[in-house]
Amino acid sequence: MKKILVPFILLLVLLISACSNGSEVKEDKNKKEAEAPKEEQSGTITYQSENGPIEVPANPQRVILLSGYTGNVISLGVNIVGVDVWSKNNPTFAEELKDVEEVSDESLEKIIELEPDLIIAGSTSKNIDKLSEIAPTVTYTWGKVDYLTQHIELGKLLNKENEAKEWVEGFKAQAEAAGEEIRAKIGEDATVTVIEGYDKQLYVFGDNWARGTEILYQSMKLKMPEKVKEMALKEGYYTLSAEVLPEFAGDYIVFSKYADADSSFQETETYKNIPAVKNNRVFEMEGNGASFTDPVTLEKQLAFFKESFLGN
Repeated sequence: MKKILVPFILLLVLLISACSNGSEVKEDKNKKEAEAPKEEQSGTITYQSENGPIEVPANPQRVILLSGYTGNVISLGVNIVGVDVWSKNNPTFAEELKDVEEVSDESLEKIIELEPDLIIAGSTSKNIDKLSEIAPTVTYTWGKVDYLTQHIELGKLLNKENEAKEWVEGFKAQAEAAGEEIRAKIGEDATVTVIEGYDKQLYVFGDNWARGTEILYQSMKLKMPEKVKEMALKEGYYTLSAEVLPEFAGDYIVFSKYADADSSFQETETYKNIPAVKNNRVFEMEGNGASFTDPVTLEKQLAFFKESFLGN
């Protein structure tokens, strides 16, 4: 009798323990679900946009960009189904956008056909109300925050804030380290000027107008000539004539150059006699796509600057 009773008691104890553990697991699961935000349970999150809170997908699958933040979204690994013409024609994104449709804030029917679950636009975009009826639409004011903060904001919107912050910290460290190496080579007082020729106009840029200016002046802490500070730093850019370019030219020149732009000024004696030109210190950068400040573009520009200044 004892031989039968002992196994029976042991089996009973095991059954009670299993039921207790199962109940605890179920209670723990229910507790976690209750504590989780209702938005995440329903597949959405609430994003605090410039215009107030807006409910957006927690894991967007079909994003349309009308604003130029395309590279940010590519960097964060989110699927894109439609982009603005500038993004579509940007050679930096050619591979990633080869099967993506070109759209605008006026091609509403085409946007409807693409069935987006999130639209990202600029604050000056047209038809925001109509776009919002198609899918949650979030707008940004260009330049309202700095380029790195903007990437983190897009990370929040796409529910990838940690990934965005990780990229920002890594990029800052790389750019600052490259800046130290460049300054050690060219000298702490050496100056750099960023120019661009576009549509028969010549421009010089401050420290926050893309074309790599954020990297060169903010992260790398390279110096700009006094004339550039005076005329371009506040507004971000300044239009000038080729005749006065020598007044703005630093020890080094970064030239954001478009293949189809008028660059005949480079054949003039005025240009050829600029010290940076005579010393072979003009670095020509692909102009098409240089006006973006996203991770894909910035990484490309950082590699270009390291190669140009350091030869590596």
